Amino acid sequence: MVRPEDGQSIAAERIGNCLRFGWPRLDLSDLHLETVPESLGDLTHLSKLNLSGNELTSLPEWLGDLTRLTDLDLNCNELTALPEWLGGLTNLTTLQLGGIELTVLPEWLSNLTTLTWLDLGCNELTTLPEWLGGLTNLTYLELRCNELTALPETLGDLTNLTYLDLSDLRLGTLPEWLGNLTRLNELYLSSNGLTVLPEWLGDLTALVWLNLSHNQLTALPESLRNLTVLRELLLDSNRLTALPEWLGGLTALTVLDLSGNQLVSPESVENLAALHEFHRDGYRLTRA
Repeated sequence: MVRPEDGQSIAAERIGNCLRFGWPRLDLSDLHLETVPESLGDLTHLSKLNLSGNELTSLPEWLGDLTRLTDLDLNCNELTALPEWLGGLTNLTTLQLGGIELTVLPEWLSNLTTLTWLDLGCNELTTLPEWLGGLTNLTYLELRCNELTALPETLGDLTNLTYLDLSDLRLGTLPEWLGNLTRLNELYLSSNGLTVLPEWLGDLTALVWLNLSHNQLTALPESLRNLTVLRELLLDSNRLTALPEWLGGLTALTVLDLSGNQLVSPESVENLAALHEFHRDGYRLTRA
């Protein structure tokens, strides 16, 4: 654990080593920094910079001169707003902006068309701009824990997504465009007040992880039987009273969580050969 009074000296040492040895990566995370050290501006060769877990309220303009950056992590700071020069870092492929109290996304972020990874989780966003759907190289998009109750239809254009987290958004219903994202491997939909799942959810046949926990589901659509490569299915804390027998046909499942429901599971579920974790109220099966 780094003491607040030691943060600046540790940062100075790491920056000095990075300059001396030409290292392309610099980790200044969790150092209690309130300002970015000016010496960082000399590291114009940097490709990856981690400033997460600090106490930054603003970013200096000269940081925009680090145009070789491909990976920038600003998670868990106190920025509340983003400087416009950030839109000039057009080589970025990874941008992490989670937990920095953002309320709006500035339009100039749409310049970052090379992004493949974008973390916007745990902010205070109430709406998302239409242009976000133009970042079509994205494979990873984190939106959880915002104040969103609806999502723009243009997100259905992000057909390269393999990871999408929409947890804790209170959506109520799933937008139909979600069915366009057929490359998804991981989909997180927990804590959205969902009462019904659409049949088209079963069209996302590349899914290996599906989290539907902490909703108000009373039944599962039969189309989910098409998710034959699904390995982890979380259905805990819903209102399920019965499960369909076809659930036992999802033979790739290794983790199934049914806790927090009131149901009797079909025998076929417990007979799934690949299953190594099975959670149910008062019962947990774990296989090596």
